[in-house]
Amino acid sequence: MASNPRWAQRPAGSNWGDFGPDDQLGRLNLLTPEKVLQGIAEVREGRTFCLSLPLDRPGGKALNPRRGPPVRSPTGPADKPRWNQCLCHDEAGLLDVVCDDKVEIALQYSTQWDALVHVGAMFDADGDGVPEPVYYNGFRAGTDILSPREAAARGLTFGAGRLGIETSAEHGVQGRAVLVDLAHHFGEARRLVGLADLQAVLAADGVVVERGDILCLRTGFAEVVMRMDGAPDPEALARACCVLDGRDAGLLQWITDSGIAAIAADNYAVEALPARPAVDAEHAVMPLHHHCLFKLGLPLGELWWFQDLAAHLRQNGRSRFLLTAPPLRLPGAAGSPVTPIATV
Repeated sequence: MASNPRWAQRPAGSNWGDFGPDDQLGRLNLLTPEKVLQGIAEVREGRTFCLSLPLDRPGGKALNPRRGPPVRSPTGPADKPRWNQCLCHDEAGLLDVVCDDKVEIALQYSTQWDALVHVGAMFDADGDGVPEPVYYNGFRAGTDILSPREAAARGLTFGAGRLGIETSAEHGVQGRAVLVDLAHHFGEARRLVGLADLQAVLAADGVVVERGDILCLRTGFAEVVMRMDGAPDPEALARACCVLDGRDAGLLQWITDSGIAAIAADNYAVEALPARPAVDAEHAVMPLHHHCLFKLGLPLGELWWFQDLAAHLRQNGRSRFLLTAPPLRLPGAAGSPVTPIATV
């Protein structure tokens, strides 16, 4: 473990410093040119699958009251909106009719990636006995990540000066992905999936996960959401489909040991929310987010669409594919919509 000017000690089980003192990519460092070539080697048919929900789904605010669906409007003044607007000017001979619009959007409303800045923790990184708010690799709240008030006081824009989603976009998110079809084995009933369940499915389907792979989990949750046609029932969704058990220490250790570069699931949050009651007095509310984003720098994707891809892979006795899933290059953002493409 290299020395680091931002921290004197790192969380137990973390990889802070392993990719360099100023690293902001975390496990995306494992998406090497070799992993991209491995992904390309899985392309046999040249067929593509869209792994994104429509951006206005799930609909409403049933999953998160802070995140609403996108609100689109045309550009231009209200009395002359740029939608079906004719630019006709006889004297100039112009015949153009144009549409031009804008959108206000919660960046993590639909199919999305979490940036590493999405979840940090109170942790005594400098070893003085007092925990402070820090993020992956010891980047500091108030120094590297500014609140609106802190930014305004300095004449800056609020957001992540470090660990924003643009770091993933600049590196590129492309490589070999592996689909684990939990829904095929467990159906659509609510189930906490720990290490034993995951290993059972891997063994049953002959799925092999290797270092640098992107782990994709089909739970069926997105399919339940889409059947609700924009009016999700929060009570029904709370009883639906598999979720990873973030309190399962064995599962968290498997994530560490497997060397996977990222996890993308078709459910909300990847893990169970709320999590099972914690044994320790001090604990994370979102233990899997804590382990992946804060400790390992391992991005999480949520609300992806795997139904069509899963059916094709199962029919052809496959589980691997080339995944291309870059987020928006939006500096300082804590997450991003994404339209992932699987190529088989």
